[in-house]
Amino acid sequence: MILILAPNTERQSDEFRQLMAYLDNLPNIKTRLHEESGAQQSLTEVYLIGDTATLSIEDMEALPAVERAVKVSQEYRVLGRHRDDQRSTHFDYNGVRFGQDNLNVFAGLCAVSTPEHVESMLRALQAQGQVCTRMGAYKPRTSPYAFQGHGKACLPYVFELAGKYGIKVIAMEVTHESHVEEIHSALEQTGNPTGVMLQIGTRNTQNFELLKFAGRQQQFPVLLKRGFGITLEESLNAAEYLASEGNRRVVFGLRGMKTNMGDPHRNFVDFSHVPVVKRLTRMPVCIDPSHSVGTRDRGPDGILDVFQVTAQGVVAGANMILVDFHPEPGKALVDGPQALRLDELEYFLEDVRLARETYEARVKLASLNEISEVNE
Repeated sequence: MILILAPNTERQSDEFRQLMAYLDNLPNIKTRLHEESGAQQSLTEVYLIGDTATLSIEDMEALPAVERAVKVSQEYRVLGRHRDDQRSTHFDYNGVRFGQDNLNVFAGLCAVSTPEHVESMLRALQAQGQVCTRMGAYKPRTSPYAFQGHGKACLPYVFELAGKYGIKVIAMEVTHESHVEEIHSALEQTGNPTGVMLQIGTRNTQNFELLKFAGRQQQFPVLLKRGFGITLEESLNAAEYLASEGNRRVVFGLRGMKTNMGDPHRNFVDFSHVPVVKRLTRMPVCIDPSHSVGTRDRGPDGILDVFQVTAQGVVAGANMILVDFHPEPGKALVDGPQALRLDELEYFLEDVRLARETYEARVKLASLNEISEVNE
């Protein structure tokens, strides 16, 4: 059960102390507090863990400072959207908003290659008014002989160039807790010119010790990709590991499922799950069309498959796009065949804008239909 307290309830207030004293005396119940701070108000939630089946919603809502009580209806109790729970939520990080009601594009290098390539990419993003990117320093690979990324050696110049070109958030994959520490050190070394969203890839979705570590640290938000060989519920529970350790700034990523049923695409595109994840949880949802498609093939209409599946995800309500671009795809150290070119960036962003407009129009249409049904 979750107790949602009245906005701006202070822990020093008499009402809060009375509430916690009552909860502390409940048998077989433990409490955990979570606070969300917005621009205009702060919100405190109290999670009741243990034997909550006998607790009455009405009794809980009558307690001091409690505005609403919510029964937990899913295993993912922190991030889940529970019974009759339509609350919207978002988080702000380094000046960028992440929520289920907006859309951010993270176009960039799947793997950092050279400083020149990084600068060309970031310059192109700045020219298009973009403030987010993806940059891969650590690359888990199937083969032990494949390029594993430049690691911490490239971090200082990536961060300095990001600051130079006004990039506020870089999505960067990590595979070990030492990578998080290296990112933190490099940011401090360069004067914190940008921000980093830690990316936990599909191979590490059930690396529970890494999830716990990423959840305990509070500096960086996390993009968690769905595991390519596990169910959606299992992946959502992986996200819950992060939140249960304290980090609720989590974006859930869809990147396709590993099965030959998706051939000739690299993975079976699963973007129909965008609205499903938004219904079951309050997490923003990211789509990764590059790793879903894996090629630059195009249909007879002239539209690249990567553009097609991106539009499908955006029209379904995606909140973030993680997409590969490269100044010279032929020289990319990882996944060059699927990377888009810099001269396609403006076209890609315009195509995304059209898809987002379609989604917003569909939301408006659905709202009008809902009002009509109520009035009948």
